[in-house]
Amino acid sequence: MSELLVERDSTTLTLTLNRPDKMNALSAALVEALLQQVAEAGNSGIRLLVLKGSGRNFSAGFDFGGYEDQSEGDLVLRFIRIEQLLQAIRHAPFDTLALAHGRNFGAGVDLICSCGRRIADPGATFRMPGLAFGLVLGTRRYAERVGGSRARIVLGDVIVFDAEEALADGFLTARVPTAEWPEAIANAAEAANRLSPEAAAALHGATAADTRAQDLADLVTSAARPGLKERIRAYRA
Repeated sequence: MSELLVERDSTTLTLTLNRPDKMNALSAALVEALLQQVAEAGNSGIRLLVLKGSGRNFSAGFDFGGYEDQSEGDLVLRFIRIEQLLQAIRHAPFDTLALAHGRNFGAGVDLICSCGRRIADPGATFRMPGLAFGLVLGTRRYAERVGGSRARIVLGDVIVFDAEEALADGFLTARVPTAEWPEAIANAAEAANRLSPEAAAALHGATAADTRAQDLADLVTSAARPGLKERIRAYRA
């Protein structure tokens, strides 16, 4: 079974995380597949990229399965590849839409945050526990959405927030029941095609603060600190 389902309809590319038995946790293979699709989309006339998840949620974030058998260097590299994926989506020259439902965690929430349009079913919830094991991932992007003060509270206290709070904070752009997602995708596709590709790329570039180098440096510094597996183990205990 493919971990990533790919569907193209005219200038809309839909990528569905397809690990429902693992709550669509981000395995190394899934991250690489997403990176490839996002890179290719920039050269194939895509105007709207849609991200969603199969099963009962969008994504549970980093796949910790078998982490004890991986070296700390391998784990750091996996986190780096996730950060590169988040950056590729955040700075894509086309429109991006995340559709979230169920319980979502960590890098899965960061994946939503990286998209320009962020829609969730009213029953969705979100939690970002990375700082609980010393990992700095997606912090600036989240603070850009909700403001620094709110970001410090949510991330520092590892707060679970629901779709209503997420919309009020600015993390979400809309709350839409899953039954109405096809209409939401159609509306987003129509909006994405209003501007020329050149104008859209210029708009996305001018409205996204480019902190890629600092974000990656912060991640590497936090993840490469000795004892990563021990910190993960303590967090998961």
